[in-house]
Amino acid sequence: MNRLTRIAHADAHEGPVHVAEEDALYFTSVPAPAVAIRRLDLRTGGVTTLVGDADGANGMTLAADGRLLVCVQGSLSTRARLAYVDRETGEWQTLVDQVDGLPLNSPNDVVVGPDGAVWFTDPSYGWLQGFRPRPRRADAVYRVEPWSGRIDVVAEDFDKPNGIALSADGRRLYVTDSGANQEPGSFYADRPHHIRAFDVGDGGVVRGGAVLAVTDPGFPDGIKLDPAGRVHASAFSGVQVFDPGSGALVDQIALPGAVNFAFGDDRLFITTDTAVWAAVVSSKGASPWPISAHAG
Repeated sequence: MNRLTRIAHADAHEGPVHVAEEDALYFTSVPAPAVAIRRLDLRTGGVTTLVGDADGANGMTLAADGRLLVCVQGSLSTRARLAYVDRETGEWQTLVDQVDGLPLNSPNDVVVGPDGAVWFTDPSYGWLQGFRPRPRRADAVYRVEPWSGRIDVVAEDFDKPNGIALSADGRRLYVTDSGANQEPGSFYADRPHHIRAFDVGDGGVVRGGAVLAVTDPGFPDGIKLDPAGRVHASAFSGVQVFDPGSGALVDQIALPGAVNFAFGDDRLFITTDTAVWAAVVSSKGASPWPISAHAG
């Protein structure tokens, strides 16, 4: 069993993004008092701030041009949006801040497909947590074509769409529903706390959406796929690992308080509200990516 190692004491929270060319990890901080975008140098352990007040930034990924693509939740006076952030200058550029003339709710997580299309979730947690106006659109999952500006609604039948991930070939979409969590700190067992899987056809046409796995304990948040295609999702107990076909729980990294995570080289980087942790993973050996781990 591999052991988890705490690699930084930091107010890490969401959106970890590993940038191999920098050997660095970017993440958004706990909102105290404002959410910041920070950079962890994985060689030195030093943490610096790229953006001091990132307007409620949440999930992030790398855009095709190397900029960060950030889910910006906004506030009562600023618009929720999906925006690029330059990793050197911290300069912002909005990709989308409305759909059919109506404002977004509070974008949560984002992924870029192999064709360059951008997929993101937009739950109304900002309203539930008191920092966004009442929603004018349903909670939904969207697909955006940056080259054309086209925005499609992928699904509107979620309670609270949260984490989002794509298979390496872009043909399988996974979305977590954390509807069991409504107001901060709540857990309603009769509401969704599961992962759904969709098939993606040509042009981003989506079909299916059956429940792949139910998270226990708690509700799922961040979600990623490893090179073997296994589905990883954060939960109350840590990072759970599911078979992409059957949805069976096949492994787990025990780290209560895990919020989100990112793969990078041979490590899995996990953020909590107070630290960044790393678990060594490997594609060698009899079983692909054996990553069972516990904090030590």
